[in-house]
Amino acid sequence: MNAEAVIRTHGLRKSFGAVKAVDGVDLLVQRGEVFGFLGPNGAGKTTTIGMLLGLLHPTAGTAEVLGQPVTPGRTAALRRVGALVGAPGLYPYLSGRDNLRLLARVSPDAGAGRVEEVLALVGLADAAGRKVKGYSTGMKQRLGLAAALLHRPELLILDEPTNGLDPAGMRDVRELLRNLAADGVTVFLSSHLLHEVEQACDRAAVLNHGRVIAQGAVSDLRGSERLIKVRVPDPQAAAAVLAGLPGVGRATPNGHYVEVSGVTGEAVVGCLSGHGIVPGEVTTSQGDLESVFLALTQES
Repeated sequence: MNAEAVIRTHGLRKSFGAVKAVDGVDLLVQRGEVFGFLGPNGAGKTTTIGMLLGLLHPTAGTAEVLGQPVTPGRTAALRRVGALVGAPGLYPYLSGRDNLRLLARVSPDAGAGRVEEVLALVGLADAAGRKVKGYSTGMKQRLGLAAALLHRPELLILDEPTNGLDPAGMRDVRELLRNLAADGVTVFLSSHLLHEVEQACDRAAVLNHGRVIAQGAVSDLRGSERLIKVRVPDPQAAAAVLAGLPGVGRATPNGHYVEVSGVTGEAVVGCLSGHGIVPGEVTTSQGDLESVFLALTQES
């Protein structure tokens, strides 16, 4: 992978009065990758994106996009950036095609041929002549993505781009992002859909309370540990017992289950049985991004 930095932040901070929305964020996004930006609601993801797009002044720290500093007064680099943040701004009484044609007038790289090209890319070619007021939420998201791609951006910044899409639509967007990355477009994807990030992204960062608590390859974040999931009547009590088992990496209650790492299923069952706890179900699986995310944010 090309190691050229497309997004780089250092000590990025943003406060609103006494509230620290972003608190010392260091990010590195490399050219040609799909980078996931994860975090619970209120973690600071949208505020960070606002600073990357020159919409907000940082309280401290720096943000660079495509090698250039970005602030509300320095936005030259953003000419090579496409973005879809929140609900796309569309004219409801115009067709999808005419919405894009209006935008194409202010973009030197977006002629009539490009309009048809991006409509096909996002799967709206057959609905392009319909008025946007009749579009579903998912179709509007697709049209917003098409608008972000009109001027052939080098970097695409997306905030929850699969909102309103059905599973087939989500799959199509995921494949589109992978194809864009293969063509050299860097994708910065903010999402709460961990399964989508796990399948679409090369690397990711996890944000919580305004701070990056993990960053790296998705395969590394997910880890190679084997998880033992045990269904028990009282997960909190069982987790407390298992925490004392030699070799346990973690024992975390999750619904009706306890998730345990670092030991075998036989050791878990033996420990619980020795304390009078009878497991109702025991399964073994490899750690996934959801389990890691929940563990990281709970610890944070």
